[in-house]
Amino acid sequence: MTRKGEDRIESGHPWVFSSDVAERGTAQAGDAVRVVNARGRVLGTAHYSSTSQITLRLLSRRVETVDGAFFRERIRSAAAHRDRVVEDSDAMRLVHAEGDLLPGLIVDRYSDCLSVQLLDQGMDRAGAEITAALVELFAPRSIVARNDVAVRKHENLPLEAKVLHGEAPGKIEIHFNGLRWMVEPLAGQKTGVYLDQRENYRAAARYAHGRGLDCFTSTAGFALHMAGRCSSVEAVDSSAAALALARENAALNAVTNIEFREANVFDLLAGLAASQRQYETIVLDPPAFAKSKSSRDAAGRGYKEINYKALRLLAPGGVLITCSCSHHFSETDLLETVAEAALDAGRTLRVLERRSQAADHPILLTVPETLYLKCLIFQVV
Repeated sequence: MTRKGEDRIESGHPWVFSSDVAERGTAQAGDAVRVVNARGRVLGTAHYSSTSQITLRLLSRRVETVDGAFFRERIRSAAAHRDRVVEDSDAMRLVHAEGDLLPGLIVDRYSDCLSVQLLDQGMDRAGAEITAALVELFAPRSIVARNDVAVRKHENLPLEAKVLHGEAPGKIEIHFNGLRWMVEPLAGQKTGVYLDQRENYRAAARYAHGRGLDCFTSTAGFALHMAGRCSSVEAVDSSAAALALARENAALNAVTNIEFREANVFDLLAGLAASQRQYETIVLDPPAFAKSKSSRDAAGRGYKEINYKALRLLAPGGVLITCSCSHHFSETDLLETVAEAALDAGRTLRVLERRSQAADHPILLTVPETLYLKCLIFQVV
């Protein structure tokens, strides 16, 4: 271990990059290895990746046996945190990778089904032990693996979605914030549905009024929460599959004042401005525009464009709820971008709330990558 790698661990970050690993010994892909500095002092236990630039992901600051008992205890601790911070929901993130000291592992609960992502070689190799721990702790009807995420390519792992335990779940009904939702754990977005906005949905409902516009609606998370406060809501997405599930969710909750539209949001906003449409509540919840540091500037232009176009559509007193799930685009970046868009649009904005991801997606102070979602709520004054 180089001094740079040692300093990174001592600063509280669990990642060590390939260039900072001085000696690999006989380590094999997915091994749990002992990490030592140049003087031989033990720094902890980590999962080793043979192909990723993130070569080591620290699991513990001491030497530990990483076995079924290890995973069982870490997952039990993560679940106890959810008991404290999650309410009115049978759907939640049970394990949030680094945020729960289990880098490379995601576990989401959808009622009696668990959806798992094994994102690195170490967690992939430990899949059977992790599955056994989940069965023992939660006795789920089924456990599925949503290992169809691009990050696994860096680990030389196959992209696949499969059943790990029990039966294929098909569609599942879940409940949160007093609403009913249909989820497809083997086919939906991420591990089934977006859970990280759950608390922001409720915040948006507090301010929603008048005519609403929900851009990048996906399965209608914001739209359904706004519908009870707005006279009408237009929910827009470019995915026909997502909109089909969104319509099903609306019907499940007997919500009839949402109009769903399949369209490119950038084009739609321009067309609405040209026709001089106005709304009292607009939500912008786009996919990540900045997936790497190199795409940050281009992402900034995209965020500015949609916010500028949305602000031109807002009536006086209107509310803008604008989000970014790009880790590489900080809250400061988003605030500055919206400020520039507001100046160009001739609008003065009052900050109502500055929010982040739901509490079951915990953020570690020394691991900035665990903070990725920003949700800002403004009012035109």
